[in-house]
Amino acid sequence: MSPRARRQPETTPVEVPVAVSGELFAPISPGMELCYQTFGSPDDEPLLLVMGLGGPMTWWDPELCTMLARRGFYVIRYDNRDTGRSSRSSARVRRTTLVRAFAGTPVRPPYTLVDMAGDGFGLLDHLGVEAAHVVGVSMGGMIAQTMAIAEPRRVLTFVSIMSSTGKRTVGWQHPGLILSLLANRGAGRDAYVSSSEALWKMIGSPAYPQTDERVTARAEETFDRGVSASGVMRQMLAVLTQPNRGPRLHSLPMPALVVHGLADKMVHVSGGRATAAAIPGAELLLIDGMGHDVPPDLFETFVSAIRRTADRAR
Repeated sequence: MSPRARRQPETTPVEVPVAVSGELFAPISPGMELCYQTFGSPDDEPLLLVMGLGGPMTWWDPELCTMLARRGFYVIRYDNRDTGRSSRSSARVRRTTLVRAFAGTPVRPPYTLVDMAGDGFGLLDHLGVEAAHVVGVSMGGMIAQTMAIAEPRRVLTFVSIMSSTGKRTVGWQHPGLILSLLANRGAGRDAYVSSSEALWKMIGSPAYPQTDERVTARAEETFDRGVSASGVMRQMLAVLTQPNRGPRLHSLPMPALVVHGLADKMVHVSGGRATAAAIPGAELLLIDGMGHDVPPDLFETFVSAIRRTADRAR
């Protein structure tokens, strides 16, 4: 056999490292700063990740963010107001107010989902981003929908994950979760970690269970970055007082994807179905065995679906 015909040894492709910024701060308005972090190149397609109730940006797993960056996105994750290292409100919300709002009694929240959508646009302004793909989980999905309604020219596409339209007859919580959500977690790191472990066992994905070590490590990191029980209550009131966005979702022009788990106890799958039905041309991706989390076993599914949706905007 001639040297030219010899079979060359196989080599493993070398992945180029993804650029990751440190934790940075963006002034959004007087007295309001958002903590954020980026993955990938600013020359790529901007992708804003919006987390859910009480969740800091670190709940967007770095591995998932890196995978998205390798698929051509400039990934931006951030702490919502009242979460992590972003600014906190001083307004007080009583549990009795939450109960009244849950029952449908009109109450005035310290801020609304429209205000939180404005935070997202403010961060994009700080980064000099005119328009972005927006992906939101749970409350973050509600914020993503609100952003698309408020300024559709600035939302290239959006993905609403395990979320709902705000209509009270869809996307309800399992009755067994209500007391857990309103219960006092207790003070200190150990109490927070213990209650977090118990909650994720109730609402996590039964077909894609996360290890106890992973759940514990995430809870510890969350507490160490800063948690605010009063902040969670303010966010919860913003969710409970949201309007039904269904009629306004009908007018959205951009490609949209709705993802929901069939085993979600926090937001019933009817919320995802209603969201997809309200948006013209929306893709609905229902995942058997998925609960109210983003397990590592589904990272590739999410990345491929987000990339597919972004490609529709081209």
